[in-house]
Amino acid sequence: MKKYFLLCSLLLVIGCQTYKQKSPNIVFFLVDDHAFKALSAYEGSLIETPNLDRIANNGMRFDAACVTNAICAPSRTVILTGTHSHINGVVDNGSRFDSTQPTFPLLMQEAGYQTALIGKWHLKSNPVGFDYWDILIGQGQYYAPEFMKSVNGSEPVKRILEGYCTDLTTDLTIDWLGEKRNKDKPFLLLCHHKAPHRSWMPGPNQLELFADTEFPEPETLFDDWKGRASPASTQEMTISDHMYLWHDLMVPPEEGTTLEGPDKWAHANVDRMSDSQRTAWDETFDPENDAFIKSDLKGDDLTRWKYQRYMKNYLRCIKGIDENVGRLLDYLEENDLNENTIVVYMSDQGFFLGEHGWYDKRFMYEPCLRIPLLISWPGITDKGSNTEALVQNLDLAQTILAMAGIDAPTRMQGESLVPILKGETQTCRDALYYHYYEFPGVHNVQRHEGVRTNQYKIIHYYEIDEWELFDFKTDPTEMKNLYNDPQYADIQNDLKRKLDSLKIKYEVPRT
Repeated sequence: MKKYFLLCSLLLVIGCQTYKQKSPNIVFFLVDDHAFKALSAYEGSLIETPNLDRIANNGMRFDAACVTNAICAPSRTVILTGTHSHINGVVDNGSRFDSTQPTFPLLMQEAGYQTALIGKWHLKSNPVGFDYWDILIGQGQYYAPEFMKSVNGSEPVKRILEGYCTDLTTDLTIDWLGEKRNKDKPFLLLCHHKAPHRSWMPGPNQLELFADTEFPEPETLFDDWKGRASPASTQEMTISDHMYLWHDLMVPPEEGTTLEGPDKWAHANVDRMSDSQRTAWDETFDPENDAFIKSDLKGDDLTRWKYQRYMKNYLRCIKGIDENVGRLLDYLEENDLNENTIVVYMSDQGFFLGEHGWYDKRFMYEPCLRIPLLISWPGITDKGSNTEALVQNLDLAQTILAMAGIDAPTRMQGESLVPILKGETQTCRDALYYHYYEFPGVHNVQRHEGVRTNQYKIIHYYEIDEWELFDFKTDPTEMKNLYNDPQYADIQNDLKRKLDSLKIKYEVPRT
């Protein structure tokens, strides 16, 4: 009898271990517009991000992770559905997500996972496939943001929460983990931060950071865009001419000034602050703003000032993300959840931090095409590893499903990254497909599609029939358009063949 009891106990332990291995918890951080130059796990970072580095140190850093369409709503839909924009229907920020489509959270919910989404959603329709969701309404606000919550399909409830958005998103996430989840079920938890999206309003804990820091200017800050396709010079996303002093750079207008563009509603952002928050804000910015107004800067000097103000606020927002990711990682460790929890950190797209004189995204150039992607999978992925495999946000749905032991539908178009995470292979694909649609639209970036390999990139602005070809190994800042260069004729033809082949593979309609 004693032997029988011991055998049963052993089988129970083995069964529990097997269950844990087959059903890991998953925490998926998604942030908005995080450039890989602002994460210290990557070479050349402008700042230190020790908590984000914890994920990289405990798992794998992806060095060639890219998006399919560098703009918010389309990227988020690609991540959810594992399909390109022309398949899922969200080609631009004006599109409404059809929530009847299969998504990885819905499939995991059906397979027995408890699913939760907290933070930024930005897809117009309400979330489906989540037992619990508490989302920002629309783009969301940095201070005193409005959230909308639903539990187990209940009627959504809206309310304004006092505080700072990044902190509040983390508070709500930790509260769900500790108080609201079913602790007998594995969970999928999506923690989606608004930051560091424009207008880069730092939180109270980060206001004083970088006060005396002078950030290095990118070598292309004063790019004149000569020698490349015309969309590079007709865009409307320059730091010099298209940033707004109040909305983007925290310089209030003088009384009687006629406001234009986003400056018309910039007051609404600061009006959401509490008295103490507004006092701290004014104490931070007023002395610098007074000095700026008295200096009456012009030309390149004005652009340099704008760049420094932009960088300080953008990177302050990143430091707020890092601090809050650390809070959640600490919670997992303190509550013995870390050993059976996969952690994914990524951005919905990259962002220009002054390269080519720009902010924003949209182009197929490296600063916004590439994204930070970190994955920690305890007991499976080697700690501190990295890969040059060419991967996309398209791959996340199938990867997460595979991690959970759930079959992905054939509709999904990505590739599971599990073999890479297990160290079984270092390749995923030899080329990736990109397509940007939002024209005419904000920032005036022409529609384009293209292919990127591990060394070359070809871009076609198909409505005006202009081409670009870059060798970003020898020309990492993408300043020299090699299209029609006789020395690159074979490479150009090969890239065009790859483009045609991928369009057929992904069932891209004719352009």
